[in-house]
Amino acid sequence: MKNILIGLTFLIGVSFFTSCQDSLDLEPKSAIGDNGFYKNTEEVQAAVFAMYDGLQNVVQREFALTEMRSDNSKTKNSEGEWAQFETMDVSPNNGTLSTYWTDLYNVVFRANKVLQNLDVVSNVELNAQFEGEAKFIRALAYFNLTRGFGDVPLVTKVIVPGEEVGQVKVLSSSVLDQIELDLNDAISKLASRGNVEEGRATIGAAQALLAKVKLTRGDYTGARTLLEAIVGSGDYSLAASYRDVFYSELNSEIIFAVQFLNDHAVESQDFSYEFTNLGRNSGLNYVTSDLVAAVGTTDTERIGVLYNPEDVKENGKFISSSSDNRLCGNDWVILRLADVYLMHSEAILAGQSETTDGSAIASYNMIRSRVNLSTLPTDGSATLTKDMLFNERRVELAFENHRLYDLVRSGDAEKVMGDFASANGFTFNGTKLLLPIPQREIDTSFGVLTQNPGY
Repeated sequence: MKNILIGLTFLIGVSFFTSCQDSLDLEPKSAIGDNGFYKNTEEVQAAVFAMYDGLQNVVQREFALTEMRSDNSKTKNSEGEWAQFETMDVSPNNGTLSTYWTDLYNVVFRANKVLQNLDVVSNVELNAQFEGEAKFIRALAYFNLTRGFGDVPLVTKVIVPGEEVGQVKVLSSSVLDQIELDLNDAISKLASRGNVEEGRATIGAAQALLAKVKLTRGDYTGARTLLEAIVGSGDYSLAASYRDVFYSELNSEIIFAVQFLNDHAVESQDFSYEFTNLGRNSGLNYVTSDLVAAVGTTDTERIGVLYNPEDVKENGKFISSSSDNRLCGNDWVILRLADVYLMHSEAILAGQSETTDGSAIASYNMIRSRVNLSTLPTDGSATLTKDMLFNERRVELAFENHRLYDLVRSGDAEKVMGDFASANGFTFNGTKLLLPIPQREIDTSFGVLTQNPGY
């Protein structure tokens, strides 16, 4: 049993935490009272669990706004609103887009409520843990918001009636500043793996996320320090096989994952179902021929997990063992050690086109050797190129929602996606790398919230 989900069921039926709000309108929920639902440690802990529950909603369809907007995946039939993602032509009125925005800000709201009510938690260690978890989860939500939408409203407190702070865009750089502040604070307060329930945020999770933020901002030295701290902690190790990463849950490689349970009316997911031919458009997040070409034919261990080589359609990372196709228990992995190793190589590469650094090559080799692929000498006689590294990331992390943001971070997004668009018959320009602000949010802001360029 995944312990954190036991706590989540406590909240079922409490409409105060509903994720079904129609727009970014936080005022009614904050008008309950100074502490509202929170009167003691147990209730704040329930609110902490509610943040993780909110992340479940986010990851259910996040693949459409990330992986399906890259050269990795598509729908089977290329029809309806879902096809807008694979052609990077997303309408501001797209329902999945609106839900994603709302779900992310709902997570922010939940984190802010925890932070507002920490004064009722008298135990110093618990108080610090709760604060660290809330700041990690708020940072994760904002990182996904600003990578997806660019400049977004930055809300760091519970909004009270009459405040417009939740509708005014803030520069992406300022959002990233806040994310770094939250994550540095989280690192100082969170427990290490082994000292907290699996599935909850840890020091390692905050370090890994902050390293990715620093890579995004070009702070390669800062990222390298964090990544080496994770590897040196001894808390994580690569799973024995590539398959074990996804089918041996809570394994040693997982740094942070959103948890689900099989055959559970509340704590199950259905993205595993949607990735099959039974899903919408006869299947979502299907493998593109471009990804198949990138994987090649010799990478047999990863091919066997990524897709069926005899019938290349469905991605194979999230096949469910549930007795009910729509109540699946596969976790969604957000951060894992293989990502850390490859980010370490990237940090040493430091924006250059190649490196002979032995440490960068050793981290790259860790991923290659697990799947029995050729490795490079680490004595300075071999060269690791940016293209080699990012192709390794593409294959190793395929269908985990990294590809588009990797391309943006590498500086190659416009060229790669432009070529992919030309080869697949759709039009692309650089403004499409950001999503549109949902039209519903603009309409309900009465002109305060503005649309992104190109939409």
